[in-house]
Amino acid sequence: MSTFNVPTREEVSPNNQAIFDHLEKVVGFVPNLFATYAYSENALKNYLDFSNAKSSLRAREKEVVNLAVSEVNNCEYCLAAHTAIGKMNGFTDGQLLEFRSGHASFDSKLDALARLARNITENRGNTDAGVLDNFFDAGWTKENLVDVISLVGNKTISNYLNNTTRIPVDFPAAPSLQDVIV
Repeated sequence: MSTFNVPTREEVSPNNQAIFDHLEKVVGFVPNLFATYAYSENALKNYLDFSNAKSSLRAREKEVVNLAVSEVNNCEYCLAAHTAIGKMNGFTDGQLLEFRSGHASFDSKLDALARLARNITENRGNTDAGVLDNFFDAGWTKENLVDVISLVGNKTISNYLNNTTRIPVDFPAAPSLQDVIV
């Protein structure tokens, strides 16, 4: 496999350099995965625009989806990043592990969300009818469904980018589900 180095600011286009500068100010650093998107003239901006677009899902709900999808896709980078972001959104370690497993025993609405995100990802969009019915029965809407599907797609792209390039993870490692009983 080819080796992918994380590009430095000097190695990316002027447009991506401006995005790097903005990320430094807002986040405090340029995450390696974002920098890897910058190999493309357009992919980093497109990813950030889509990630930051308006959604019917709140930030906490997005993290449920991000963790379930990243677990199915076995993305070490995204699991680490979204575990850290999930903690910043007030979730406990145990809750984060449950989301990764595709459930949430402590909240029926988040449970339906986690189950849906996992099922969509595992079945490549051929969602089980019972899982979908449970999602709607928990109070979610058709708008929420479309936004979940969009988020699954967006997160899958990041998972695939990391899983293909194997760039270094620059967040604290997420624990392995095999090492933890959920």
